Amino acid sequence: MAEGALAIVLHTHMPYVEGFGVWPFGEEWLFEAAATSYVPLLDALDERPGRVTLSITPVLADQLEAPGVHERMIAFLHDVRPATHAQDAEALRAQGEPALAAEVERQAAPYATAADRLRALGPGGLLRGLLRHATWTSAATHAILPLVATAAGVRLQLRAGIEAHRARAGGWGGGLWLPECAHHPWLHALLEEAGVHVTCVDLTDVLEHPLRPLATTDGPLLVPLDRPTVELVWSETGYPAQGPYRNSHRFTTFRRRPWANDGAAYDAGRALAQVTADAEDFVARAARRVAGGGLSVCALDTELLGHHWYEGVAWLGAVLDAAQRIGLPVLPLDAALAGAGVRPAPEGLPATSWGQPRTLWTWDGPQVADLAFGARDAELRLVAAGEAADARAVRELLALQSSDWAFLATRDVAGPYPRERAAGHRAALDAALAAPGATDPELRHLAPHADPAMLRVP
Repeated sequence: MAEGALAIVLHTHMPYVEGFGVWPFGEEWLFEAAATSYVPLLDALDERPGRVTLSITPVLADQLEAPGVHERMIAFLHDVRPATHAQDAEALRAQGEPALAAEVERQAAPYATAADRLRALGPGGLLRGLLRHATWTSAATHAILPLVATAAGVRLQLRAGIEAHRARAGGWGGGLWLPECAHHPWLHALLEEAGVHVTCVDLTDVLEHPLRPLATTDGPLLVPLDRPTVELVWSETGYPAQGPYRNSHRFTTFRRRPWANDGAAYDAGRALAQVTADAEDFVARAARRVAGGGLSVCALDTELLGHHWYEGVAWLGAVLDAAQRIGLPVLPLDAALAGAGVRPAPEGLPATSWGQPRTLWTWDGPQVADLAFGARDAELRLVAAGEAADARAVRELLALQSSDWAFLATRDVAGPYPRERAAGHRAALDAALAAPGATDPELRHLAPHADPAMLRVP
């Protein structure tokens, strides 16, 4: 790659909520993300294939193909959403807010459109569509791998995730998203053993010039995120904070969002004009960033686009179109790395993540020490059980190791839900170890490719 290039990496993930509540915490998260992020993104990528790097976590794929989810999702979007929009609109009119009421009514239409699109795709169709674009996978249930207690536990997360992706996508090229970009050099040999050739890391506070991939001596290629470019989008002052965009933090009774960031009633036309301006600004800044060569990696959670940032998918499409007009190469990582000027990774890299701060604090700080130590204790007991551990115990451990429980607890955005989920999975694991061979109806479709044999050295 003689000239500089931009790589947009979208990491697509949802904790395992299928069968564990609906509202305010549970399956609604999955249904909302499908309607507002995944369906619009699929259409955008189908129109512009081969330009974005997409990862899908195995735990999200587990849910999208789980029996009954397709039907429940359509019913929720087709029946529940219009009813709650109508109730909110009626209440706003009664409060003397006709403009807000009209906006709530307008926002009901995309849910009906998403339901119709999902119905046309058929059961499992959304996942199959996304997998056409998803070349990267991740650990089975999005565990913070540097916090996993044993090499056997890391092997389980990697093998269960990679084998699930291969079974669903028909192959895999070796790109793996480290959950939360949580990295430590001790993982390198295990990643190499699993077939991982490349992964992303956030070395913002460690590396001065993060525009070149780093070659490790004992593991995969490390691709640093370009934090200044990421923060054009994902920061308190990033594009989603612009006045015309829909306010994602102000809600009606049924959590509809008819306000713009500047307090006015949301105006879709005004917001789309801002999308055009911000896309052109982003492309111009990215082009300047790589004018002297190098690779700018802008990695985002997929759910930011459409769900948390209502106009985000439209912005992505506008970015890809604007980049093509000015000749800025926007390449998937696998293609961009072919000539990206690799240099050796520094010795002694610390544990890092893309959290705030760039350490593992979000997942192992004192506010969630009980969750971190509880998961490690459960893992050690499962590994010690050896051949006596069954698939049910393995799946409960995978569920317990999810990074989401600590993240939600640290951010305090889901009440008692994350600790209740962690406690439930730990109790179920204890029960599975005490009585191997019992059925596991609670976890339904989680990690269907997991096997106790994955704990062992191949």
